[in-house]
Amino acid sequence: MQTHNVVQQHKRMHARSVGRGGKRGKTSGRGTKGQKARSGRKIRPEIRDVIKRLPKLRGRGKNSFKGFQSAWRPVNLSAVEAAFSAGENVTPEVLVQKGIVANTEGKAPRVKILGDGELTKKLSFSSIFTFSASAKAKIEKAGGLIK
Repeated sequence: MQTHNVVQQHKRMHARSVGRGGKRGKTSGRGTKGQKARSGRKIRPEIRDVIKRLPKLRGRGKNSFKGFQSAWRPVNLSAVEAAFSAGENVTPEVLVQKGIVANTEGKAPRVKILGDGELTKKLSFSSIFTFSASAKAKIEKAGGLIK
């Protein structure tokens, strides 16, 4: 008997491995290349990009740190002196009518009376206003009232 005459008695139990063999070859079970094949890979959720485009405080946009109330409009006593005659009532609505201040968002503005100029007439001011200390003193000196 010679080696080329030998016949196998039992069939192979396993198929013969071809090529690299083994269980974790080439892509090592990751099945692809690139970012998905790297260790520690993590793909950002798509919704995160959408959220990051929105402003931090929803609805306020760039003005998120501004106050909700409108700013005070300054009015000097010299302007009040020129526009009003003695004994009149001074209110924000009347200031708008006389053109001293403009409406803000369709409403009469918040007004602060400043002490620049002199007041010689007796006027009554609404308590809606805020007053500087010098304006308050000049109004009381002229005999005016703050209701």
